[in-house]
Amino acid sequence: MPYRSPVATGPEQIFGDLRAVAERVRTRLDVEYPESVEEIPEVSTPADQIAAFAAQERSRVLMAGVSGLEKLAVGRTDELDEDELFGVEAIVLLEGRPALRIRNGDFDGQDGDWSVLDGQRPRIRESISRVGRINVSGHLRLNWVGTAFMVAPDAVLTNRHVAVEFARADGPAWTFQPGMGAGFEPTDEPQEGPAPAKGVQAVTGIVGIHPDVDLAVLRVTPTADAGPTARTPVEVAADPPDDVVGRQVYVIGYPAWDGRRNEPESMRRIFMDVYNVKRLQPGRTTDLIPDDFTVKHDCSTLGGNSGSPVFDLDGHRVLGLHYGGRYGIGNYAVPLWQLVDDPLLRRAGVRFV
Repeated sequence: MPYRSPVATGPEQIFGDLRAVAERVRTRLDVEYPESVEEIPEVSTPADQIAAFAAQERSRVLMAGVSGLEKLAVGRTDELDEDELFGVEAIVLLEGRPALRIRNGDFDGQDGDWSVLDGQRPRIRESISRVGRINVSGHLRLNWVGTAFMVAPDAVLTNRHVAVEFARADGPAWTFQPGMGAGFEPTDEPQEGPAPAKGVQAVTGIVGIHPDVDLAVLRVTPTADAGPTARTPVEVAADPPDDVVGRQVYVIGYPAWDGRRNEPESMRRIFMDVYNVKRLQPGRTTDLIPDDFTVKHDCSTLGGNSGSPVFDLDGHRVLGLHYGGRYGIGNYAVPLWQLVDDPLLRRAGVRFV
């Protein structure tokens, strides 16, 4: 029975010791869910009941995954059933390629391979503060369209397919579509109501949309409450690292429900139906296709991550601009060092380092 991971990387490639991972997950579940998963605790509201069922279903899935990892560790791959395969995928996502919830500009500590994030916490917090989502007004269907990040004191970088939701060509230049506007919101849990959220920066213009790659630069104006880092851009890699493929990287963005390109039940069980919030998503680069202006990675991204920066964990420079992915195939980003002399990025004042 073939294994097909949502992040296009199997457990043998992600984890060094499958037995150790299985034991770590089992131990954590014994602490979190000491009672039988067959018994639902008494709760006071329907919402509490839904949460209890979701937590117990998650426990069941992960226990099946523990069984699957133990079989994989001794070469019994053909014996894995559907529940064990799904459970292994869940562990790959939660342990190997997690999508960590960001709260108050920070993230929870991690066990296992990603405990390395704790040692990089100050720099990652700086990265987090420079990433936000693109809100729109006047759109018929959407109130936000993707992720962006600060690349100059007054400019953010995102995807072309994000920007064209509210921008249009006006001769050689670009402008807003009639009746539409946009803002850059770096908060952890963006506000959906009518009141303005703290720190939102107005998108005051479109510097340009790239003719060849999925990239756009927007002009922004920080508000008075945007905070001291509002005008401090990220560092963008001016040259590639010596070993582009296999590097530890992390993406920051706002993964959204994306049932068109991902298996819906996997998303429900793993993300616990919590979307549209800021997340830290670590992984590795998996391939470089320079002729296509593409570097591939296996971070656990969803729709909404469009426009996310792909940071190198070593040095925290931005290596790429995430622009898409396919379930079971991989994720794609523009390798920004290939555009170090690009006129659009030079005009925008992108901070190449």
